[in-house]
Amino acid sequence: MRIWSLHPSLLDRRALVACWRETLLAQKVLRGLTRGYTNHPQLIRFRAHPQPLEAVAAYLSGLADEADARGYSFNRALIGAGENSTGKNSSGKNGTDKNCTGKAENPYASVARIPVPLGQLEYELAFLQHKVAGRDPEWEHRLNERLAARGELAACAHPLFEVVPGAIESWEKTKDF
Repeated sequence: MRIWSLHPSLLDRRALVACWRETLLAQKVLRGLTRGYTNHPQLIRFRAHPQPLEAVAAYLSGLADEADARGYSFNRALIGAGENSTGKNSSGKNGTDKNCTGKAENPYASVARIPVPLGQLEYELAFLQHKVAGRDPEWEHRLNERLAARGELAACAHPLFEVVPGAIESWEKTKDF
């Protein structure tokens, strides 16, 4: 399971789609709807959030926004959808409501941001660059352009995350590449 701290616009197609699927799984885990992955380290930061389900929904909304921008079709009805561990339906708003301008509103925009250490962001970026170099040289070029356009690395975080000073998260299982 990889729930990227990076902005979704930096993810290649495979990373974006995999992240969507894996974050939907994380949403199920946090709802108590699955037995697997309950102790997965990627869930630590969501469990520490005062509103873990809303935080996951906000994260998924960011992924869906990027999917929309690319012309992909991610099912926003899955965001916040399903039953919680008490068996009550908790679907509520899912980002499909429109405002008076016809633009979709993000009902999760007010969710408190999650701190992410700069070292974690640096590690994830290096990991993504390594993966992309081996599977999609065309995206590697786009990724470098997008990074240059964003300037500083702190601007490269998913909107749910607030970049703070620090090293790689203790829960991260680092790899040499």
